[in-house]
Amino acid sequence: MTDFWAPLRASTQARIGLGRAGDGLPTRSVLEFRAAHAAARDAVHQPLDVEAFASEIASVGLGAPAVVRSQVADRGEYLRRPDLGRVPASLEEVARADAEVGIVLADGLSPRALHDHGAALLGALAQAVQGIYTIAPPVIATSARVALGDHIGAALGAEILIVLIGERPGLSVADSLGIYLTYQPRPGRADSERNCISNIHPPDGLGYTEAARIVKGLIGGARELGRSGVDLKDTSRLELTGITAVE
Repeated sequence: MTDFWAPLRASTQARIGLGRAGDGLPTRSVLEFRAAHAAARDAVHQPLDVEAFASEIASVGLGAPAVVRSQVADRGEYLRRPDLGRVPASLEEVARADAEVGIVLADGLSPRALHDHGAALLGALAQAVQGIYTIAPPVIATSARVALGDHIGAALGAEILIVLIGERPGLSVADSLGIYLTYQPRPGRADSERNCISNIHPPDGLGYTEAARIVKGLIGGARELGRSGVDLKDTSRLELTGITAVE
């Protein structure tokens, strides 16, 4: 008997056409769901090996990374108290660079995603913007929420801050990275003042080179516009097709 759903499953990570066994799901589907749920939980709770990751980041060639931790005491508190994840315990390691671009690599809700993709994505970003903009030495942030980057960006003196952060794991993907771009970062910035590029996890999600190309376009747009967020649009695909954006 032909499985109608087979070709569609090959093109998506979503759970579709699971079938049934009596009033419930087939055993295989139930076990796959439990395995995905366990992977998502592990991705949230698995700590980042900061020393090994810092060595990887240093090899990209942007300088030795500083390490910042939020005011969170442990992973349990990180999940219960998002507010503490937005505030640094100390910024003593962050040296002012007055660069055009600062980059923070944050563990977020999936340290696994940062471990799997962080160094490669940083390399792609460096290749895309190096020689065009000055880049501050990178900063690794642990037990971090996105807004922790505002404090770091202000301490760096960066005109534009890029935060690479582990996204919330789902039942299809547990190792996805997101990028948040903020013009003139400082404590108190609203989420509406940022631009987000999500779902970065090749080969199934957005690739490193494509993500870096979008970031490069957003940096140029933010500097021209004088702000980031809801007023700044990604026109990179229009540029590839030669179409001019309509105001």
